Amino acid sequence: MALPPVTIAALITLCAFLAFWLESRVPAISKMGSSLIALVLGAALSNTGVLPAESPVYDVIAGPVTLLAIAWLLLAVNLRDLKLAGGRMLGAFGIAVLGTVLGAFFGAFVFADALGDDAWRLAGTLTGTYSGGSLNFTAVGRAVELPAAIFLGANASDAMLTGLWLGVTILLPGVIGRFYPAYGTRGGGADGEGPVAGVATSTDGEVEPSSPATPANDHPFFRQASLSALDLARTCALGIALLALAEIITGGLAALEGDGRLVTLLRSVPSVLWLTTLALVAGHVPATRRPPGAMVLGSFALHLFFVLIGVWSRFTDIVEVGPAVFLYTLLVIAVHGAFVFGVGRLVRLDIASLAVGSQAAVGGPASAVAIAVARRWPALVLPGIVVGLLGYAAGTYLGLAVAALTRVSL
Repeated sequence: MALPPVTIAALITLCAFLAFWLESRVPAISKMGSSLIALVLGAALSNTGVLPAESPVYDVIAGPVTLLAIAWLLLAVNLRDLKLAGGRMLGAFGIAVLGTVLGAFFGAFVFADALGDDAWRLAGTLTGTYSGGSLNFTAVGRAVELPAAIFLGANASDAMLTGLWLGVTILLPGVIGRFYPAYGTRGGGADGEGPVAGVATSTDGEVEPSSPATPANDHPFFRQASLSALDLARTCALGIALLALAEIITGGLAALEGDGRLVTLLRSVPSVLWLTTLALVAGHVPATRRPPGAMVLGSFALHLFFVLIGVWSRFTDIVEVGPAVFLYTLLVIAVHGAFVFGVGRLVRLDIASLAVGSQAAVGGPASAVAIAVARRWPALVLPGIVVGLLGYAAGTYLGLAVAALTRVSL
């Protein structure tokens, strides 16, 4: 019997709630991070047949809800906060993004025959998702018009490999960490300058057993936010207004007459790119900067999207689309990982910054926080959030740029 849309929406919302609850209350599971928990729960319900393969509810989440998550999270970004990340974390994140670009570009040539004209589209989509997290997958995939079958197969592959890479980066520091400079050699901070303010640590940089340094207190996804009805209305209205303005700009440009190069370029700019730009600008205007509840609303909407990624992680989709998409995604992750830890070793970055920087690129800020907490690197919680949000801001631009470059190169 087909589930009514309201029941499907209730199950997805329940999965998002359980992801937050399990991370904040169950230590053994919290190491996975709420994003991965949400993904696993969604995949479990999908692959067991509880949730259907398609539903209008999914369209709403993948569309307006995801776009609102982008707007709200970007409103919480202040590019001046990059100084909080420190040189090491910014360097590690830059290496991670470059590794993704190289993997996506190289993979497009390897699988050009198997994927045909979709190779460049997939190159851009995978660059987006592995530069700023899964939120950028939908943004870039929709912008380059990735075919539905490839989209679903790549989404399933992305979901599985993102979870696998999270596990690898949690375990790898314990295996190869001795070959890298020690984390916190010059004081335990993200840039060797001492712990980040507001994070309780012991003298050796570990979390004090009696301190409140827990997922529920340390990172923005779990901090208590005091919101009035006025605050909530303002932030919701601002996010929806940005969505509407982006659509108005896109529609207006699409109606431009002429065939000049500039006009053609303006008509081709996708709505999500205007939304990203508008939200970043609004986030730096005093009247709209960091509206109350933006991170809370964005985090919740983002986790609905994570559940949806899990729902889309159907083994049947990977089988139907063929092995090329899965192997391409695997190749991007492999090149990314080899580049991050290879180049990171050459430039003498510590293993902690490299692992958190890699997760900030591959899984976004939630994954960066997950590994910082799991490996007991409390001083890297805030830097991981900062570069992860930077990835949200840059991933769409970078993904579209790589798609365009790959298209003319193939």
